[in-house]
Amino acid sequence: MEILGIDIGGSGIKGAVVDPVTGSLLTERKRLPTPEGAKPEDVAQTCAELVHQFGYEGVIGCGFPAPILQGIAMMAANIHPSWIGTNVNELLTQYTGCRTFTLNDADAAGIAEMKFGAGKDVKGVVLVITLGTGIGTAIFTDGILVPNAEFGHLKIRGRDAEWRASDAARQRKGLSWKKYAKRLQEFLSEMERLFWPELIIIGGGLSKNVEKFLPYISTRAKITPALFLNNAGIVGAAVYASQKIE
Repeated sequence: MEILGIDIGGSGIKGAVVDPVTGSLLTERKRLPTPEGAKPEDVAQTCAELVHQFGYEGVIGCGFPAPILQGIAMMAANIHPSWIGTNVNELLTQYTGCRTFTLNDADAAGIAEMKFGAGKDVKGVVLVITLGTGIGTAIFTDGILVPNAEFGHLKIRGRDAEWRASDAARQRKGLSWKKYAKRLQEFLSEMERLFWPELIIIGGGLSKNVEKFLPYISTRAKITPALFLNNAGIVGAAVYASQKIE
């Protein structure tokens, strides 16, 4: 089986054809810039262009930066507000010509890491945290996903955690890695206080730089980078779609 996994982010839309049984990428990853403003039709058109570049005609799994209920986007933190109430499944299916199944992007990354990656066979609570334009979070208990956990909007010092501790915040403030780690530490400490995880997995675009900030982080739980790094969302989205068509 081959499924195209797409990961829609605040700055880029990435995709690759995936074997959902093994988690292997069967093609090179392609990336297109997220259209300015990230309006629904513009994002859908960019996804269609990505599909065209692959010459793909099968089922699509898509990770999307919002809580998704029955294919519908429920909020819009780092995308255009007009996404709220939009049936993402139907819109992307219309534009790409491929049947599409959508889920929260952090949930997608978590699925990949729990099935094939750093969280495989880990019991207890596992937190997957994606650091990029925002902060995405996924929570698993004994491998079972609790979907649409938006802990990136947890209040830290009166602001959304992602306003203070996302990669976008680091770049916006020009923070050193040590100063950035101090902000991230506040968020991780609060997450540990609330959920007592056995494992914390760091994914998203910033996962490629973990050696620059993780040495400054201290947690009770084991903390590790995502095995799939920033490809986790692509792989997990493909796995999710394969489960929906079984």
